[in-house]
Amino acid sequence: MSQQEPAAPAAAPAEAADSQAVAKRAAIANGIVKNYVIGSAVAGFVPLPIADMAAIALVQLKMLHSLANHYGVQFRSELAKSLVASLVGGVTAAGIGRGTLPSLLKAVPLVGPIAAAASLPAVAGAATYAVGQVFIQHFASGGTFLDFDPEKVRTYFAAQMEKGKTALSELRTA
Repeated sequence: MSQQEPAAPAAAPAEAADSQAVAKRAAIANGIVKNYVIGSAVAGFVPLPIADMAAIALVQLKMLHSLANHYGVQFRSELAKSLVASLVGGVTAAGIGRGTLPSLLKAVPLVGPIAAAASLPAVAGAATYAVGQVFIQHFASGGTFLDFDPEKVRTYFAAQMEKGKTALSELRTA
């Protein structure tokens, strides 16, 4: 019995070290997402309709590349593009409109660019935050691009979109 007693306390530090490593990895991943949230919000200010959406998509792809590297997951650009399009575009028709409509408003003289500047950066930042959080969760649980199923994470994505709006406003005040 006395031989088993020392083994129990030794397990606790190992579990604590694992927990700390997981927390550190998550903190780094969240820092990666934060940087790209800012980048996508800035991309929302691109003055050309549709070019802004392309810039936002590129920022999100680069974020996924960075997260994949961080988690040791092989990055597949074409697969990542289709997964993000399916995830972001499939949430709701209103969600698509919130991103595309402000972009197209930029074509309306005078008032269009002002309306777009008021909404597109926030939508872009929130969407990028949500994409990042979904893939952090997926990669942290051992997932890859090959086994990612957008349908299974729609509810989580929608919840993260709402959190993304809050996160973006917190970044503005920081």
